[in-house]
Amino acid sequence: MKKISIVIVNWNGAKDTIACLSSISSMKKNGADLTVIVVDNGSKDDSVKQIGKAHPWVTILSLDENRGFSGGNNAGITYAMHHGSEYVWLLNNDTVVDKDALTIVDAFRDASVGIAGSKIYFSPGREYHKDRYTQSERGKVFWYAGGNIDWDNMLASHRGVDEVDRGQYDRIQDTPFVTGCSLMMHRSVVDAIGVLDDHLYLYLEDLDFCLRAKRAGYRLVYYPGSVIWHVNAGSSGGAGNPLHDYYITRNRLWVGMKYAPIRTKIALFREALTFLRGSNAEKRQAVSDFFRGRWGKQYEPKKT
Repeated sequence: MKKISIVIVNWNGAKDTIACLSSISSMKKNGADLTVIVVDNGSKDDSVKQIGKAHPWVTILSLDENRGFSGGNNAGITYAMHHGSEYVWLLNNDTVVDKDALTIVDAFRDASVGIAGSKIYFSPGREYHKDRYTQSERGKVFWYAGGNIDWDNMLASHRGVDEVDRGQYDRIQDTPFVTGCSLMMHRSVVDAIGVLDDHLYLYLEDLDFCLRAKRAGYRLVYYPGSVIWHVNAGSSGGAGNPLHDYYITRNRLWVGMKYAPIRTKIALFREALTFLRGSNAEKRQAVSDFFRGRWGKQYEPKKT
């Protein structure tokens, strides 16, 4: 019997988390010993009470502060490992899982696989380009079907994003990275490389984790038999949001300087200097903090 823990981080998002847990409760367990861990990341509302009332069967870990995506997930990973889990599955709280989503664990039949990711659709009506699709296509529009990394520009992107699923990504295959939206890891990976990097706090911690795992000799695979839907609510906002601008800018420099070819590192350094002279205050602060070694939670949007 496989011992699997699902880790879900909640931050003032009880409605989404409860819906996610409802879908998990209907998911086929296939004989697995399954534990679901909700890490409440210092919510300021009554999330813990709401979640506990709706789903008393889950384990809730309440943190006294918001530790970001990395810190929240690390608390759950550590708990799962301490309690003997063989596999840890990170799921965003704004996802809904298919009844067969747990088949993702079958990716690990090959002992060389250390990390696996699901086929992820936008939830119907949550697509970036809502007017592009027919009613029958909604719910079949890709959010993630494997990853791509443009090393020349140090950009990580999702394969298939915005495409309608017509069977074009139905093959199990290796991928450069697995999104933290749905990422299952074997415990040996954590034993070998540790948990997510708390330096990063928010954004690109999944990319860094995957690159470390690959360096350690593990395969990363996209497993299309496991399907989930992503509401894409974005508790931290999306592109163009000040929080996004800050952490993506700072953390992209970190990842690039750690893994990219030398010519890309030079280009990133030059780009960083232009940000220091630019008009975007968040990017200026991000670059300054990178050079000063200020990591973790260093930025919060100004309250209006």
